[in-house]
Amino acid sequence: MPEPVFRLETHAISHVGMVRQLNEDRCYADPAHGVWAVADGMGGHEAGDFASEAIMRHLQAAVTAAPSAAELEAAFRAAIVSANGEIYAVSRQRGNTVIGSTVVGLLTFGPHYRCYWSGDSRAYLLRGDVLTKLSRDHTEVQELLDRGVLTPEEAAVYPRRNAITHAIGVGPEAHMDYTDGEVLPGDSFLLCSDGLTAHLNDMDIGHLMTGRRARDICQELVNLALSRGGTDNVTVNVVQFFGKSSTVPAAGPAGEATRVVG
Repeated sequence: MPEPVFRLETHAISHVGMVRQLNEDRCYADPAHGVWAVADGMGGHEAGDFASEAIMRHLQAAVTAAPSAAELEAAFRAAIVSANGEIYAVSRQRGNTVIGSTVVGLLTFGPHYRCYWSGDSRAYLLRGDVLTKLSRDHTEVQELLDRGVLTPEEAAVYPRRNAITHAIGVGPEAHMDYTDGEVLPGDSFLLCSDGLTAHLNDMDIGHLMTGRRARDICQELVNLALSRGGTDNVTVNVVQFFGKSSTVPAAGPAGEATRVVG
């Protein structure tokens, strides 16, 4: 691993929500090796729980100290491929029942990051007063939006807006997209399941991330999702990067306005 160039603060919360009886979300935080992830399982009682747990188990086994960004990325991808194979094999043993899990992962190496995702769990970056959604949902409604078939207003009430088009374990091959960038002092990353974004829009998220520390961000995000119904499991995983001599924000509410970009 390279010499640390930042001080990190990281925190995660996973809550079953106000409706569900089982939490099928899982999260992973390994700041020593620069890897964070959130997975949201699907497939009915116990199956979704198994799928998201399998992803985290394979990550824990595969991710070790890497001498290069390429080797860290290879370890992450190998873990996801292995998890995909295990989940898909179980689904075939159960009569081809659909079992799978979304995943969103953040990898950092020195001043660089790469974000991977499959499904509709999301990654955000707050830099200054600008919140950027790094991931792009693998959903039926997102494809229709991209093609101009639906307007944003129509998408909000589209009956199949929760139908996902990619997930880990639903087929023999694991499909993920990714994006790269540079980490800057003051950056805050959020990984979350759709139990958060079902109740909070990007402006809500940006406002609650601004001027707060990782622990407070997580708690405020989850609290707001629960207060608005908490209809699904909700998981948030936050990591903040500070320069070695920079001041860490004090805990507490923020009044700054946040701009949001897609």
